Amino acid sequence: MSIAKSLADLNQKIAQAQAELRIVEEQLLFQMDVVEDTKTRALVAETPLADREYRVARDDYARLETQRDEGLRAIADLKAEQDRLLDRMLTS
Repeated sequence: MSIAKSLADLNQKIAQAQAELRIVEEQLLFQMDVVEDTKTRALVAETPLADREYRVARDDYARLETQRDEGLRAIADLKAEQDRLLDRMLTS
């Protein structure tokens, strides 16, 4: 496969990963509101159900954070590969 073709493929993968990252970040913002709401309800209601809802919301937020971090790492890896290919292209 040519370097130009590889770069084009990487650009597409980077764009897709960035789009997915934006979605996860939007979900994080929404989930933060859910966490705050359920935390308030848990403090006011002081019931096991309200506490459980808070823990579930908090765990969902943590999963989204992990997903965001994985997306950021994937983008960094793709960009590093892109840099390697560009260096190879320049030295050829």
